[in-house]
Amino acid sequence: MTFAWLLIAVAIASFLLTAVIRRYALARSLMDIPNARSSHTVPTPRGGGVAIVLTFLPALLALWQQGWATGSQVLALGGAGLLVAIVGFVDDHGHIPARWRLLGHFAAALGLLIGLGGAPSLAVAGIPVHSAWLLSPLLAVYLVWLLNLYNFMDGIDGIAGLEALSVCAAICVVYAMGGHIQAMAAPLLLAAAVLGFLVWNFPPAKIFMGDAGSGFLGLTLGGLSLQGAWLDGHYFWAWVIVLGVFIVDATVTLLRRMLAGEKVYEAHRSHAYQHAARRFGRHLPVTLCTAAVTLCWLLPMALCVTWLGLDGALATLIAYVPLVALALKFRAGRAE
Repeated sequence: MTFAWLLIAVAIASFLLTAVIRRYALARSLMDIPNARSSHTVPTPRGGGVAIVLTFLPALLALWQQGWATGSQVLALGGAGLLVAIVGFVDDHGHIPARWRLLGHFAAALGLLIGLGGAPSLAVAGIPVHSAWLLSPLLAVYLVWLLNLYNFMDGIDGIAGLEALSVCAAICVVYAMGGHIQAMAAPLLLAAAVLGFLVWNFPPAKIFMGDAGSGFLGLTLGGLSLQGAWLDGHYFWAWVIVLGVFIVDATVTLLRRMLAGEKVYEAHRSHAYQHAARRFGRHLPVTLCTAAVTLCWLLPMALCVTWLGLDGALATLIAYVPLVALALKFRAGRAE
């Protein structure tokens, strides 16, 4: 099977599997019921993100068989992602205390770091940092935060899926411009798995992603960013830049809620994208705008790092400043 046919097969399998999961969720009454914290008004099945997990993981094995990924990379990405998906799946069906969820998340993050070869060397403000003792804890926190913020940002129709698609598309452009064609394989497969699900999740959503899918996506994107770092430290910064829409909104929201003395672990709908969806009265414009910002603003900034040699930390700062301004404009972290 050629790689193009593999992509098509993954997308179709994800689409069909999402349909099966939707029927299962309806039969078992696994519904997301609207409440005061919700951004939707109609009871909707949840858990469709499992289709992303169950189609991407076998595709990783295909990459290994074709020699496009090492066994350790497949085991690290697949094992860590599967652990997070299982934790999310169990939580979707019942409830796992936050401390146990967090323990599982850190276990997955550390396993992913170790499986990918530990902490890669990175340059921060032009200063090379080689210390694994310093970088490993920071990267573990980065992975766990990315995992959780992806869950936080999955609050309106289509936004998490389209963000993953646009991020994967952007990073593939970055890799292609750098001549790293093989590095495009895993992001393209992830995009194909997300695409099949997104057909069902695009506004108006017929099924939601659920914690299993959102956590898996966040950790997998983080793992792929570490693979990019091992390729070249500039590619790690490119990943951090193209992930900026979600990172900035979630981080600004968290910090403002902490400063206001709110319980940050409680459900809320005070993210900038949620305020924006209420202001526009629809989810679709906000969902499309997140992709537009990624492709039209963040992608060029990432290329400034990998193509023009701009310092990664400086480029990230430049890329994030207008995003922070947008988050503040749309009252991120402020109650209604």
